[in-house]
Amino acid sequence: MSFKLPLSFPVFNGNEKKYSNEAIEAGHLATHGKFIPKFEAKLSRRIKTHQTVALNSGTSALHLALVLLGVEAGDEVICQSFTFCASANPIVYLGAKPIFIDSEDESWNMSPELLEDAILDRISEGKKPKAIIMVHLFGMPAKMHEIMDIAQRYSIPILEDAAESVGSKYRGEYCGTFGSLGIYSFNGNKIITTGGGGALISKDTQLIQRAKYLSTQAREDLPYYQHLEIGYNYRMNNMAASIGCAQLEQLDSFIEKRRLINRRYRELLAGLPGIDFQNEGEDSFSNFWLTAILIDPNLSGTTNDKLRVKLLKENIETRFLWKPLHLQPVFRNLPYFGGEVAQGLFKKGLCLPSSVSLELEDQERIASFIRSSVAQIYT
Repeated sequence: MSFKLPLSFPVFNGNEKKYSNEAIEAGHLATHGKFIPKFEAKLSRRIKTHQTVALNSGTSALHLALVLLGVEAGDEVICQSFTFCASANPIVYLGAKPIFIDSEDESWNMSPELLEDAILDRISEGKKPKAIIMVHLFGMPAKMHEIMDIAQRYSIPILEDAAESVGSKYRGEYCGTFGSLGIYSFNGNKIITTGGGGALISKDTQLIQRAKYLSTQAREDLPYYQHLEIGYNYRMNNMAASIGCAQLEQLDSFIEKRRLINRRYRELLAGLPGIDFQNEGEDSFSNFWLTAILIDPNLSGTTNDKLRVKLLKENIETRFLWKPLHLQPVFRNLPYFGGEVAQGLFKKGLCLPSSVSLELEDQERIASFIRSSVAQIYT
């Protein structure tokens, strides 16, 4: 379905056509061409401390990162429960076992306290986790210093799923740069896009070089095809990278607009009973990729699903927050540490249209429908 007001739609107001035409004219559309290293260099300069490997998706980046961390069949990997399935699926690709952790109710990301509980429990069972995958959800930074302290105490590497948080910061440092490895997504609905694409980042030069090697089918540097180990077809193509270069040039303005959109929603919905927002902590700077609200049916007189259906009839796209992975049928019977924070967020939450192209009058229209839904029980 094509929505008049989509949830998150890409904007191409920069050099996208110019750069993609250059790629076409050069005949470099696949995994060879000047824009791939150019995009990697631009992204590396942006995040300042890390090197970059451009890949064909965020999921590929997660899978490759776990390979680099030595995750194998039979291992256990701790994973945030409140996230998209792509955060956990690569664990299963490798024959390893996800151990799910509940969220804390401030950032909605992984609870540091429950993370430590899980680590101690698994160690007591003789199954020290091989890695920790935590997520910066909807662009909101997790409590990284607490999480990093715990990970370092037990010598477990952190893999940051920063798919939704390109440009977000925690205590002045970019999301994705805290752990041993970080990943970004440039899918079509993300804050910047390459159509479909992702990146793996690290301070470790050896890990980056090995990632580049494995992402191109582990081909040896010989005048013929020779392979000493299994690799992957994960490299970003030059056409996608050309678009990515243009999008990166606009990242600051995109973040500024998404933050403005979030601020306007807060103003337009201020004082409305039972409506709350995902809030930015004092240590955090969120790109607010998506503005997410919570709807308390006891106070608002409506539910997230009723509101979703009402907006859908007006051709306005909204989306539930992620259904926690420990509640997904495909992950049934896997260990879970926590209570019902993530479950409660799923039951009450809704993501609102947040495209860079969203205008004030569009937001006013969306807000008026939300206000009318809540106002019905107060009139």
